Amino acid sequence: MKRQNVRTLVLIICTLSYLLIGAGVFDALESKQEKTQRANLDNRTFLLMLKYNLTRLDFGQIEEVVLLLKPHKAGVQWKFAGSFYFAITVITTIGYGHAAPSTDAGKAFCMGYALLGIPLTLVMFQSLGERINTFVRFLLHKAKKCMGLRRPEVSMANMVIIGFFSCISTLCVGAAAFSHYEGWTFFHAFYYCFITLTTIGFGDYVALQKDNALQTDPNYVAFSFVYILMGLTVIGAFLNLVVLRFMTMNTEDERRDAAQRALLSKDKHKDLVLRRPDPPSPAATGRDRRRGLKSVYAEVLHFQTVCSCLWYKSREKMVILPQDLSFIDALMEQGDVSPHHFFEPGPTGCVCNPQRCSAISTVSADLRNISPFRLFSKRRSSV
Repeated sequence: MKRQNVRTLVLIICTLSYLLIGAGVFDALESKQEKTQRANLDNRTFLLMLKYNLTRLDFGQIEEVVLLLKPHKAGVQWKFAGSFYFAITVITTIGYGHAAPSTDAGKAFCMGYALLGIPLTLVMFQSLGERINTFVRFLLHKAKKCMGLRRPEVSMANMVIIGFFSCISTLCVGAAAFSHYEGWTFFHAFYYCFITLTTIGFGDYVALQKDNALQTDPNYVAFSFVYILMGLTVIGAFLNLVVLRFMTMNTEDERRDAAQRALLSKDKHKDLVLRRPDPPSPAATGRDRRRGLKSVYAEVLHFQTVCSCLWYKSREKMVILPQDLSFIDALMEQGDVSPHHFFEPGPTGCVCNPQRCSAISTVSADLRNISPFRLFSKRRSSV
């Protein structure tokens, strides 16, 4: 199994396990509190119905009116400032739920607006995050060079650490500001900033919903808009580093697997070439054939020659002889012997040219007395 497939399978298993762990923890932490709140709410409802002599139907109508009035409690939501705030929550996928379109035309436009705006916003935040990371890397490189470090290169670990502390700083600044404007505790304000900048957007804490702030406090409105957009950019830059690291690991694994496949393919090709060599060409076959005949006839002439002329000829020329060459032709190839005087022995008993023979042959005297025809027959039988 490929390394990428194993990593994907591990990620799926880890995500499912993480969900199960989260479900168990939230169940243990919140279920008891939920039961308590539900019991208190039922008890208070019964006391109100008893105090004002209300029926269940009357109390249900009052409850419905209260729920409908809740969005309007914070003031007008659909003026330009409130609409801009709503548009931010749509394209950034925060979705507080503090306001929602009530008309069919507004709902239809909201779907089309989100369909185009969400991808555009994601690309914009990714591009801004890359620019921020590049600028931070440049500043860190300059700082390392000014400090005289031996290795001023900026590693991925350096960028991740800086991105992490940047996110923490952004959350702390926002928590301090919103705790001042909204009257929340620092922890609740930090919780609101985290839920907002991670685009979770539960809606249990929503800024600009107190004292009609959307219409009466433009400075706070401007700060909130800028903070949300800049905070999303910082968080996006940090997430880009993490995702980039993961994608780099995948790319390295894919490149390594491709190199291994290419190497294995090359080795198989080499083995195939070694096991199945190319058939020899006719020219090469002829050369090998002549070389083999040459060796055979050279050995024959070397060991069977009875005169010095043929012996030296066989050592010097190593004539290439065809397969069907007769012994007479072999002798004629070794010397300038013509057929009409081939059977005329010389003074040394050699059947070759008497002028080119010498008496250094080690052949016995009895062999010199053999007739040329018998000598030829004896030599041929030896071959």
